[in-house]
Amino acid sequence: MTNLTLLPADIAGMSVSELAKLSPERKHELDATLDTAIAWLKTARTKLDAAFDQCYGEQARAALRKSGRDFGTAHVVDGPLRIKCELPKRVSWNQKQLTEIAGRIAAAGEQIDAYIDVKLTVPESRYNNWPPALREQFADARTVEPAKPSFTLTCDGVAF
Repeated sequence: MTNLTLLPADIAGMSVSELAKLSPERKHELDATLDTAIAWLKTARTKLDAAFDQCYGEQARAALRKSGRDFGTAHVVDGPLRIKCELPKRVSWNQKQLTEIAGRIAAAGEQIDAYIDVKLTVPESRYNNWPPALREQFADARTVEPAKPSFTLTCDGVAF
């Protein structure tokens, strides 16, 4: 972590109120330091995970195949180190094909929800461009809640 200013050791012990009372300069410094640390940690984690995969991945995949599985958890031993490798499934579905299948199920008189979980959504950009009469029809089905706020600090001509 070259040229990275580390946070004071006691920052984890500081309350939100204490952090809020810090000077603008200190808040800016902490924000920049955390962004740098997060970026560094993400890069380091990605490299280390790639090294683990290079070192233990094939052994773990072979152990899974040997047990008749393509996915799941395998254990590898490297001297005193015990490595648990989890290879989860990542399933995705072609939405166009699912829509066609759902149409055939409905046309056959079957209940679609017996086979497929359907989640309807309305993109906010489309909703905002609808005519008022159409928006009114959907208004009772729409719930708007605040999301997690995000803050970006910039310097207004002040050198910190």
